[in-house]
Amino acid sequence: MENQEQGSKSRVMKVDSKESWDFHVNQATVQGCPIVAHFTAAWCIPSVAMNPFMEELASMYQNTISFLTIDVDEVKEVASKYEVKAMPTFLLLKDGVPVDKLVGANPDEIRKRVQSFAHSYPTDIA
Repeated sequence: MENQEQGSKSRVMKVDSKESWDFHVNQATVQGCPIVAHFTAAWCIPSVAMNPFMEELASMYQNTISFLTIDVDEVKEVASKYEVKAMPTFLLLKDGVPVDKLVGANPDEIRKRVQSFAHSYPTDIA
């Protein structure tokens, strides 16, 4: 299996349960850290193809944004809660509340929205 991006060097945290989702969202909220959540599925080629791009973004914004990946087949409850119906779906959350949603594998648009999202936060953590 070639799951290098899920190895110890990964900056994107894998959410594998509703409890894990709640933990990461609560932790980010307490720390005042925004979240970019990538809803994916192992069988969705465009979604899987976005994994290296998400790692790249997570490296660029490692001190300002928390990056999560959620397999919709493993964590259906969270996917349903946010009405994720197509993969990939990217959800941007501020204080645990969704502020933006992008459906589809569009790296340029995702980069643009994440950059704008990052600049809407004070960067006293840098």
